[in-house]
Amino acid sequence: MSTLSGMPSHASQPSPGRTRRSYDQFCATARALDSVGDRWTLLIVRELLAGPRRYTDLHADLPGVSTDVLAARLKHMEGEGLAERRRQPRPASGHVYELTERGRALLPVLTALASWGAPALGAPRPTDAVRAHWWALPLRDAVGRLTGAGAAALIEVVLPEGAFHLRVGDAPDGPLYGEGPADDAEARLELDTEACAALADGSLALADGIRAGTVRVTFPDGGREGPLAHALDTAG
Repeated sequence: MSTLSGMPSHASQPSPGRTRRSYDQFCATARALDSVGDRWTLLIVRELLAGPRRYTDLHADLPGVSTDVLAARLKHMEGEGLAERRRQPRPASGHVYELTERGRALLPVLTALASWGAPALGAPRPTDAVRAHWWALPLRDAVGRLTGAGAAALIEVVLPEGAFHLRVGDAPDGPLYGEGPADDAEARLELDTEACAALADGSLALADGIRAGTVRVTFPDGGREGPLAHALDTAG
C-alpha cells in the first residue's frame, strides 16, 4: 500500500497561498511534489512532528535557512493545508505553527526518506550542523522493527549531543518526540552518533546493539513492565 494512501484527499487545483508553480501533470507524485517538493518543506515537517513550534524555534533548529525562505515555506504549507498558525493560549504569548492531519500523514514518507538517505550519511562533515533530535525518526523506526506495532510508549534517548524523548508504537495524535529527558519514560537508551547511523541504515539491528553494549538500556525506577520493556529486556 502506498505510504501516501493515508493522506486525506486534496483538490488538484492550486490552493490559496500556493507559492510555487505546479508541475501541471495529472500524476499523484507530481501533485505531492507541488505541495512538498520545495527545499526545506519536508525538514519543517520533521521539526513540527515534535508538536507546535514557534517561528524562532523552527529557525533555530533549521540552520542554514533564511528568515525570508522560512516564512515563505510556512505560508506555502498553510496554503497547502499541511500546517496552521495559531495563537498560544494565555498566559503564553505569540503564535505557533503545527501540523494538520494532512501534514502528519507525511510521517511514513519522512520515515522512508530517512531510511533511504541513511546509507549516504557517512561521517559528519566539518560543515554539518547536528541536533540530537534529528535521530528521532530513524530511532523510532529501529525500535519499531524490534517491538512491532503496539501500544504507544515513551523512550528517553541520550546521545553525546543531548537528550530527547520519543514516542513509539501506535502513532499518537500528539508530538512524536520532544527535547530533553522525560520523567515518565518506560526505558532509556544511551548510544552515540555512530550507533545511531548504523541503526538508521540497517547495518545494526537494535537487538544486536543492545547485546553488544553499543546501545545501553536502562529502566527508570527499575520498572520492566509492558511490551516495550519486555522486548528491550529480552533483546539484552
